[in-house]
Amino acid sequence: MRRRTPPPPAPLPQRDGVDPVRVRLPSGGAWGTVREHLVARLTGAGPGMVEAMFDAGQVVGADGRAVAPDASYEPGMYVWFHRDPPAEVPVPFPVEVVHRDEHIVVADKPHFLATTPRGTHVAQTALARLRHELGIPTLTAAHRLDRLTAGLVLFTVRPEERGAYQTLFRDRAVRKEYEAVAPYDPSLALPLTVRSRILKERGVPAAREVEGEPNAVTRVESAGHRDGLGRYRLLPETGQTHQLRVHLSALGVPILGDPLYPRVTPPVPAGDFRRPLQLLARRLEFTDPVTGVEHAFTSGRTLRAWASPREWTAGTP
Repeated sequence: MRRRTPPPPAPLPQRDGVDPVRVRLPSGGAWGTVREHLVARLTGAGPGMVEAMFDAGQVVGADGRAVAPDASYEPGMYVWFHRDPPAEVPVPFPVEVVHRDEHIVVADKPHFLATTPRGTHVAQTALARLRHELGIPTLTAAHRLDRLTAGLVLFTVRPEERGAYQTLFRDRAVRKEYEAVAPYDPSLALPLTVRSRILKERGVPAAREVEGEPNAVTRVESAGHRDGLGRYRLLPETGQTHQLRVHLSALGVPILGDPLYPRVTPPVPAGDFRRPLQLLARRLEFTDPVTGVEHAFTSGRTLRAWASPREWTAGTP
């Protein structure tokens, strides 16, 4: 089998911890110039934006030189550029570093902060912040947490080692423990293991359970209850999108602060941080695939609905 040639290194530096956009010109098409292709491809860039980038010399080739506006289209050619980031409301909570060595960084992510740049969340992401704050431009996420979920995330320092750490998650060699706060149901016999098939369709906010062979497995345990609230320990064996949120909702105890389950609610105004999803990635345990060290990390964060129920009820930030 023919191995795909890796792309050349980016000739542009990161900007505020965010990589430049890389575009490989595809085969086929009727574009006469590189500019024509980017105008057709970047339909959301705004009128005249691509032309302005070329005029300013902001679109460069693999040699770092500006690509001329009339440069001929060459299939397979790579170009790079920085796009103006979207307007983002700053997430006013720090990313805490739990562990750092020459191979990995383990961070304790706050609620509302995306793990990696995507869509409208670019600079306000854990990855961009950590690259900038720690001065590690090669930092990459080995896995992701939902933007609304707080807790531990593993990042890799060396690009050549990223695959080894990602394989841990692919092979389910990482023991993950989550904590959630949801309504207490005395009729729910715990512990129990939930098995179902979860389908997450592109463009649809909420995932759903469907018939078929289970692809999502979660052990649910009680960690206490009081005043109508339950504290749940969640041990996922798989990592489907929104798995824990879907499973607790299906059990009749949806996680507090969840805007998608059991029903999708209207979005809150930008900058409203009063009601974070009460879900926390509490622990990560694994054997380091590079050093052989046995790691066990614990989040220092707490869930407000359990730690300060009056503040949660009042909606205090």
